[in-house]
Amino acid sequence: MARRPLVLSLLAALALLSPPLAAAQTAPPPAEDDDTEARTLDTVVVTGTRSQTRTVAESLSPIDVIGGQELENAGTPELQSVLARLVPSFNFPRTSITDGSDHVRPAQLRGLSPDQTLVLVNGKRRHRTAIVNVNGTVGRGSSPVDLNAIPVSAIKAIEVLRDGAAAQYGTDAIAGVINIILKNADEGGEVDVRVGETSEGDGELAQGAVNVGLNLAGDGFLNLTAEYRDKNFTNRSTPDRRQQYPLVGGQPDPREATFDRINHRFGDAATIDRALFFNGEMPLTEAVALYAFGGWSARDGESAGFYRRALDARNVPAIYPDGFLPLIVSNVSDMSLVAGLRGQFGAGWDWDLSLNTGGQEFDFFVENSLNRALGASSPRDFYAGTLDYRQNAVNLDFNRAFDVGWMSGPLNLAFGAESREEKFVLAAGEPASYIGGALGQPPGAQVFPGFRPSDEADASRDMWALYADLEGNLTERFSLGLAGRHEDYSDFGSTTSGKLSARFAFTQHWALRGTFSNGFRAPNLQQQFYSTTATNFISGVPFDIRTFPVSSPVAQALGAEPLQPEESRNLSFGLVAQPLDTLNFTLDFYRIDIDDRIVLSENLTGTAITNYLASQGFPGVTGGRYFTNAIDTRTEGVDFVGRWTPPLGDAGNFSLTLGYNHNDTEVTRIAPNPPQLQAIDPNLVRFGRVELGRLTVGSPRDKWVLGGDYGIGAFSASLTATRYGEWQVLGAPLSGGLPPVDDTFGPDWVVDLALNYRWDRVTFTLGAENLFDQYPDEVTTRLATDANGFVSSLPGDNSNTGILPYPRDSAPYGFNGRFVYARVNYRW
Repeated sequence: MARRPLVLSLLAALALLSPPLAAAQTAPPPAEDDDTEARTLDTVVVTGTRSQTRTVAESLSPIDVIGGQELENAGTPELQSVLARLVPSFNFPRTSITDGSDHVRPAQLRGLSPDQTLVLVNGKRRHRTAIVNVNGTVGRGSSPVDLNAIPVSAIKAIEVLRDGAAAQYGTDAIAGVINIILKNADEGGEVDVRVGETSEGDGELAQGAVNVGLNLAGDGFLNLTAEYRDKNFTNRSTPDRRQQYPLVGGQPDPREATFDRINHRFGDAATIDRALFFNGEMPLTEAVALYAFGGWSARDGESAGFYRRALDARNVPAIYPDGFLPLIVSNVSDMSLVAGLRGQFGAGWDWDLSLNTGGQEFDFFVENSLNRALGASSPRDFYAGTLDYRQNAVNLDFNRAFDVGWMSGPLNLAFGAESREEKFVLAAGEPASYIGGALGQPPGAQVFPGFRPSDEADASRDMWALYADLEGNLTERFSLGLAGRHEDYSDFGSTTSGKLSARFAFTQHWALRGTFSNGFRAPNLQQQFYSTTATNFISGVPFDIRTFPVSSPVAQALGAEPLQPEESRNLSFGLVAQPLDTLNFTLDFYRIDIDDRIVLSENLTGTAITNYLASQGFPGVTGGRYFTNAIDTRTEGVDFVGRWTPPLGDAGNFSLTLGYNHNDTEVTRIAPNPPQLQAIDPNLVRFGRVELGRLTVGSPRDKWVLGGDYGIGAFSASLTATRYGEWQVLGAPLSGGLPPVDDTFGPDWVVDLALNYRWDRVTFTLGAENLFDQYPDEVTTRLATDANGFVSSLPGDNSNTGILPYPRDSAPYGFNGRFVYARVNYRW
């Protein structure tokens, strides 16, 4: 990917569009201005409740509120990285060499699947990604929302509801809800420029953003954001000490002495992101307002696969005499638009009618590669196909607070209806990208064979839902909430969810709260209809693994069945306390049981599978997998969030936050192998040790976040220390009856620091992420050296012959080391 200079002059010119006009307010906003901290107990929240007066302290469910200043102090330009630094139960592993997942990375809340968290923007459902994470990552098999497609510069606040909320919002809200609230200022603006790189001299970042607030007709507003980000790749691979060329007369080829052995790319992908977002509202009458918000973003990504040596059977020496590093290149675009009318009628009724459309298109390209089946005539670059996901929704909501004589406060009633359509399209690549060869030859373009015509899908479904929600203070100390929702899907039927919430205040400063709910997650269209072939390394050996849709006759012959929705039961119980005016904290325990969880099976490999797939028209494919409801899980944990703001008087302002999460997931049921699979090979395991480890120990069970902010005069500083607890990667059983080799990664502290100086309207920042250059433990390396000094892997080697020293699929803070940046922000 060619590096591009920032068009900062163009972005800065957009700032001239901002005349200083009067302020307006959108509904429903957080209580704070953009420049204030929002993590306080008296902050009004709009997520998890339809009452317009609930604060964090009064919320019946645990919720985090992240304000604009906290977003800026986080330093990182990516939204998922911001949440990982500020929310203890949020996990954002930095994967590498995982195909399209390097470009759209999954993240977790409370250790659950990435698509078990619902994402809202201004309270409206955000579309998910088109891609399916099918390689060895945390969140394998998921198609979540791409949070990094939303520019941080467009966000006013974020509310993270850490509780099951399917009864309130519908499918996906098992782990919780992330509601992103866009900026709504009608005057002023800012220009933000930042640059940086790692201590190793790579991963260069250049970013520019402009936000402008405009007044519309006196009482309306239009807030605009433009952002451009150019981030280069990082590489932490070590020299490839393997033999690269065939022997010449029994001796090493002379080229071995001059070959550049840093031939892999192991780290972050190179990406270029552009985004345009808007948020606006205009009153039409005294009782009705028109509102709209949405955005467009595009990402060009480039990541690498595994290097193909010159002597590799997959190479064509006539094309690449020294071997080649195949690249996956993507063009990803997201679009969203919500438009609606909201207003009041009658005796205090609020209503909201909205249209919501959005989707993602993911175009795959393969460069610097070849198709072995085409021999010396193979092209080097390929179009591998396109994934496209679309969502359209119509929502009608009503809300009113009733005065009930026997209650100490109003009874809030909300009800409404939703109609939603989803569509998933998979389009084939060019023929050269997928043409296969004889048995034993890999099919299609190296690193990512293109989608075949037989893979193509054009699937859709419709759903409708009805919900009702009651909430109120029965007494001055006791609050109760009750919610119910019924949804009907055209592809698998209907489901009903309910939620009961309660809060009891012992005093003005101490309260207990608890919730119980059942929920569900509908199987994604992507999980039902996605199919492709990709190269996976299992114990250092390359396998070309095919993902089959569950409706495929081949998948059904391997035991696949139609997917059913996941069913969950959520229980939480917690304490809200403010023992001092300057000190507050919340402590919440939770348990989440999920039945019929949708997972991607193990990679089913072996001679019997290879022969069976060849007989079904897939020569050269050496393994298969499919989605299944094969397991039940139980997740238990605790969340703690505390804040202390001691008065310092003339000595400045100081705040200290402490967050902790402990999370433990166990698999309570594994369905036995289906008889079809048992008949092909009784030694195969549909859900085995590797996937079990990814779910239960693949993420840190403990995470501490300690943050401090200090300011005096024009100077301020922000320091965050995050401790990631122990986690593991479990290995597969080895051939010859050898035991599997597991890797255990010890606890690590990662420290981020930002120093700010404000001069008039300009703020200068110098900062460092991972200040002390912390890296995770290295994986197990087991190598043998031959007489010529070349190395090869022994059984149990998890380092790809020593080339990839760090865990590539689930490192919770990555392995880039220290990142240093400078930032200039101008506001008016």
